[in-house]
Amino acid sequence: MSKRARKAPDEAEIDMTPMLDVTFIMLIFFIVTASFTKENGIDLSQSNNDTLQQQNTKNVSIVIDINGNDEVVMEGRTVDPRSVQANVQRLRAENPEANVVVRAAAAAKAQTLVTVVDQARLAGVSGVVISELGG
Repeated sequence: MSKRARKAPDEAEIDMTPMLDVTFIMLIFFIVTASFTKENGIDLSQSNNDTLQQQNTKNVSIVIDINGNDEVVMEGRTVDPRSVQANVQRLRAENPEANVVVRAAAAAKAQTLVTVVDQARLAGVSGVVISELGG
């Protein structure tokens, strides 16, 4: 007898080929239609002072310096870190497109830097650039 004759009539084989074809087609469809998003982050690469000066000449920026003694200096005068918000609001009223650049010395405390950045953001600045104070 042949093998076909030995099989019971109620045993049916399932052909997996169409299911695999559909699975691969769906996989290709999802790969092609997937949207790839770029995650935003903070660029922490050190910039050259020449690059920073070129950016400052194109866009007027509000520069806030924090020296090694944790003194906050704006426009050549020492200010209290909690008064940065009012000073930035005043300067942004004169130039609404102005960016804020915070330059901190390596010896400055992180708390002072965080306070200054928070005050600048409370003043309505959406992006604050943080740089190392050279010299």
